[in-house]
Amino acid sequence: MTTSYETDVVAWANEQAGLLRAGRFDLLDIENIAEEIEDVGWAEQRELMKRMSALLAHLLRWQYQPECRSKSWRLIAEVRRKLFIRALTEMPSQRSQLADREWWKSVWNDALIQAIAETDLAVFPETCPWTFAEIMDDNWLPEEES
Repeated sequence: MTTSYETDVVAWANEQAGLLRAGRFDLLDIENIAEEIEDVGWAEQRELMKRMSALLAHLLRWQYQPECRSKSWRLIAEVRRKLFIRALTEMPSQRSQLADREWWKSVWNDALIQAIAETDLAVFPETCPWTFAEIMDDNWLPEEES
């Protein structure tokens, strides 16, 4: 091994790929390869969370900023739903996250931070008031807060 993982991760990755293809398993940096594979999994999990957080933040904006509602806002909700479904389809093992309260708590907190930053409002509920079925329904948008 000539390239250090800590020195140049891209060159290291290319070198490791070459060793794998050449069948030179004795020269592989197993520990760092394992870490990188785990990191790929974490990145995919974060991507799914990011997509749901963006959708929830948009739904909050829809509900709490009715004066800003538009056709484009409706389309944004549809697109964000589709992006989430695509991500979930590409990572079916992540479906179990949808039943995890801690996952939802983290996603909701991220959505709140985003919604507050985008609206300058601080009136949002502490927990998500919508069901997953509502959130994912293309024909549903939250009602205006009374």
